[in-house]
Amino acid sequence: MTTIEALATFDTTIAVAQTAEAAYKALQDLAQATVGAKLFTIMTVDMAADVARRAYTSDPVNYPASGTKPINYGPWFDVVHKQREYFVANTIEDIAQVFFDYELINKLGCQSVINMPIIIGDELVATMNILDVAGYYTPERVQVVRELLSVPAKLAVLVAQTWETGA
Repeated sequence: MTTIEALATFDTTIAVAQTAEAAYKALQDLAQATVGAKLFTIMTVDMAADVARRAYTSDPVNYPASGTKPINYGPWFDVVHKQREYFVANTIEDIAQVFFDYELINKLGCQSVINMPIIIGDELVATMNILDVAGYYTPERVQVVRELLSVPAKLAVLVAQTWETGA
């Protein structure tokens, strides 16, 4: 599938999404078609309440969506939340430095990650997290994420929020 076809499919799918899960699945499909991801998750954040929630996962058996958990402050938080930059790690050793569940991540065959902050209204509302094999997220693939997935990610979150809140 070409990039244009993947974006057209996303456009069609997001236009008819009537659940948060359908909106996030449309984004997952776009991410997999354009850059690739063995594991795809969306973590929403509520900075006022100081909590995060895994709102969507491509692997509900091993990496389920979950209730809220306290935001973990540290180097990853500084990059993604404070600086609003992408966090990229291409080895399990680098992942282990910031994620307590690195053993599960490794068990799932994932040793590289991109965490993309999703900013709406000048607020960090979520992160899109894509994981794959060691060394997968090259500078070229990170650029594809920057150029192609930022706006669709914002749209997917807004559609999901619409259906979650009934607004």
